[in-house]
Amino acid sequence: MEQLPGAGAPAQEQRQEPRQELVLPLELVSAEMLPDVGGKAANLGELMRAGLPVPAGFVLTTRAYRRATSPAGLDAVHTALAATAADDLPGLAGLAGLAADARRLVLAVDIPADIADAVRAAYAALGTDAPVAVRSSATAEDLPFASFAGQQDTFLNVVGSDAVLAAARQCWASLWTDRAVSYRATHGIRPSAVSLAVVVQRMVDAAVAGVLFTANPVTGRRHEAVIDASPGLGEAVVSGAVNPDHFVVDSATQKILERRIGSKGVAIRPLPGGGTERVELSGSGSESCLDDARLAALDLLGRRAEMHFGAPQDLEWAVDGGECRG
Repeated sequence: MEQLPGAGAPAQEQRQEPRQELVLPLELVSAEMLPDVGGKAANLGELMRAGLPVPAGFVLTTRAYRRATSPAGLDAVHTALAATAADDLPGLAGLAGLAADARRLVLAVDIPADIADAVRAAYAALGTDAPVAVRSSATAEDLPFASFAGQQDTFLNVVGSDAVLAAARQCWASLWTDRAVSYRATHGIRPSAVSLAVVVQRMVDAAVAGVLFTANPVTGRRHEAVIDASPGLGEAVVSGAVNPDHFVVDSATQKILERRIGSKGVAIRPLPGGGTERVELSGSGSESCLDDARLAALDLLGRRAEMHFGAPQDLEWAVDGGECRG
């Protein structure tokens, strides 16, 4: 079953040290470091500490974002955004126009040499030209009153340190998408209060991937795991590009309560040298992506994550070489 790589919690004294690094190994990240690493990275680090199989990687911290963008002139945009009504979206002076200004300023910044060197060294430690996912991790994510899922960018199958740095800059700019800016304005989150870290993780060469809910999101029933699965990378399921296989598992008995086989008409696959392609599938609609043993293994991973966080979880996962990875 796939693993969420990088098990083993570091020593407690490491967990409590104040961190000022530009780049941190993912296994040293914990929940209390959210201001430095953002919500996504904090959760991934916690899963690693719980012994769950999470792909190895590192985090380019919010300190790097702030230092790289400090010469860009974002303060004026922050001030203008704070003075703009949440429902004033269109126009050059509205939220959308100001968000475009922020993105332009961020994309124009030169990444300081020490930040670039730190990223190159951390990337090299993952292996020569390792394919990685470059994922945004905002400090406003996973707040108790709001969900920011999908509002910032993710780049899959990124190969080479220059490409990683370019993707990181794109992630920084995605903190200022129209959707993200409008959502934060609606929830009263000050523009100057948000920052963005970037997670770089080794790619899972996924034969099958998808999402897992440890509580049934339709019925609200606890201890009913809901699993959606499709061939290839999980982006096809997360983005809604595919009609996936759908399973409901009783976590107490491991009984499959519901098994609905989707058409699974497309898959997203990694390309040699970087990037992804959308592949049309034929003849896959009648066969299940997952057997009962893998469903049980995924359910177990979900229950372990739920136990660690003390609340129902939704998780992305992938199966690679017979193992389940989150």
